[in-house]
Amino acid sequence: MIYDPNTFSNINEVKTTHLDLNFIVDFKRKILDAVVTLKLVTLVDNVNKIILDTRYLNIKSVSCCGAQLKHNLADINEKFGSALHIQLNDNLSVNTEFDLIINYCTSEQGTAVQWLEPIQTSGKKHPYLFTQCQAIHARSLVPCQDTPAFKLSYHASVQVPQPLRALMSAVEVGEENVDNNTKIYKFEQTVKIPSYLIALAVGNLVGKKIGPRSTVWTEPEVVESAAWEFVDTEKFIEIGEKLLTPYEWKKYDLLVLPASFPYGGMENPCLTFVTPTLLAGDRSLVDVVSHEISHSWMGNLVTTLNWEHFWLNEGWTVFIERKIMGRLHGEATAEFDAIIGWRALEQDIELFGESNVLTALTPKLKDVDPDDSFSSVPYEKGFNFLYHIQKVIGGPQNFEPYMKAHVQEFTGKSITTDDWKRFLYSFVEKNFPEKKADLDNVQWDAWLHAPGMPPVKNEFDDTLAKACNELAERWHCARDNQVFDEFSPDDIKNFTPGQTMVFLERLFEFSPLPFPVIEALNKFYCFMDVRNSEIRFRWQQVCLKSEYEPIFPHVVKFVTEQGRMKYVRPLYRLLNQTKNGSELAKKTFRENKSFYHPIAAAMIEKDILK
Repeated sequence: MIYDPNTFSNINEVKTTHLDLNFIVDFKRKILDAVVTLKLVTLVDNVNKIILDTRYLNIKSVSCCGAQLKHNLADINEKFGSALHIQLNDNLSVNTEFDLIINYCTSEQGTAVQWLEPIQTSGKKHPYLFTQCQAIHARSLVPCQDTPAFKLSYHASVQVPQPLRALMSAVEVGEENVDNNTKIYKFEQTVKIPSYLIALAVGNLVGKKIGPRSTVWTEPEVVESAAWEFVDTEKFIEIGEKLLTPYEWKKYDLLVLPASFPYGGMENPCLTFVTPTLLAGDRSLVDVVSHEISHSWMGNLVTTLNWEHFWLNEGWTVFIERKIMGRLHGEATAEFDAIIGWRALEQDIELFGESNVLTALTPKLKDVDPDDSFSSVPYEKGFNFLYHIQKVIGGPQNFEPYMKAHVQEFTGKSITTDDWKRFLYSFVEKNFPEKKADLDNVQWDAWLHAPGMPPVKNEFDDTLAKACNELAERWHCARDNQVFDEFSPDDIKNFTPGQTMVFLERLFEFSPLPFPVIEALNKFYCFMDVRNSEIRFRWQQVCLKSEYEPIFPHVVKFVTEQGRMKYVRPLYRLLNQTKNGSELAKKTFRENKSFYHPIAAAMIEKDILK
């Protein structure tokens, strides 16, 4: 039995193997007028109905073999949408292959698609749309079995108004002019993917080649700076191939989205979506790309079976990302990043609550929207679990061959934690039998099922962290006498951006800071003027925790010029918690709600209005 608590579809009776998608993009009505053909196969005998996931879709007709089928939409469920019940005309036996054709259109209420007015784009002249289907939002783009348990290929035809261009998580295979006003782009994804990796973007887009298999796409106004920022992309891919297996997806393109994109990146195959907040002008934030490239294996080839095992996607991806960073910049840099990740984990577990079941590595998500469980837990707790197991089985020299074997074993499959654990044991017993006893002694239940921080705190190389911590301690000591003669801009002149981030994180732990300390910090280090979004974010956190009101306009500017949830959710929460900023936080959100992606808007609303 396949178990996924977050789908309505009858996944134990029928399976989708392929989609043919036809979209007509209508910017005036803000809908996609669509036809989808689902290629299905029965898994058992006597199948007489199909149940699909939908959310705010208008279903016009359903047919099979030329005959119209009876169908009805169940009442809307706030978390999971509406089940589409389709009655077949016959009872189908096991292994029967058949097609369903559904005519439908999306709606403005759908959560997968964000429609942007021209003013919300860099060029200010053309509208724009993009999708975000992870975790369970594909159902508001297309009626489907919206579960990572099944993987499918797809073809797509997308009709757009000229001069706009369509891009998808697939390889473009053709384009044609319908007339002077309309163009059709055609796509093909032959590597099977889960529904959450279907992605579409339409806008005034241009591309610039940055490597043998990579093009960066964005609006013309941004393309040169984006191409410069991401020029090292091929290095990440090559290291990933050396660590794991050959890259399977033919191309690795990047799409720099408008500012409202709610994530740092989204690993859509062939076309990673990234936030423009990565365009720091100094390539200091492009390591996010190494994370998304790592997903080309961990998540996209080897996929969680359901969202309760999301750590198999993200914990593994962070682990591979840091392997890539170690190869490029040295192990001290990779382990320094792990220290930053540990602090992010501590903050999220404090926010959720140490005993909150959603902080378990494999949380129970029955009746839970996966978006509500989103945190650094699957990323950083998952990474720390794998780092611990690496040490247990004898270090990188033993673990790295296992990483490759893991991908080879599970490529094209959707797996659970039990599947992962069984193969880990079989690999260790075959290759390092002397390590099985050590593996038996791992605190499996505590790591996988207990809420809160991991049962083991890994020791990381803190060489790069020492200078940050020492400087923060000096400022902490200066808060009482408020004499700042010993400080100067030279204090952080040789810091990497990551070291400046850790310095600010330590100050956040010490805050609230007296206002003279805040003002001296800015005098020496010019944090108010910094462009790097990670540093800007942490500086504003320090100021808000100290209730330093001159920061309020800067916070409002930051949260309204970009919509990345990593930044906007904590800043809105902190502003809302200040004595004189609560109404400003609520007012700012209400006035700018339409700017944010629907996923981000819903989460911010829960954070500060409910």
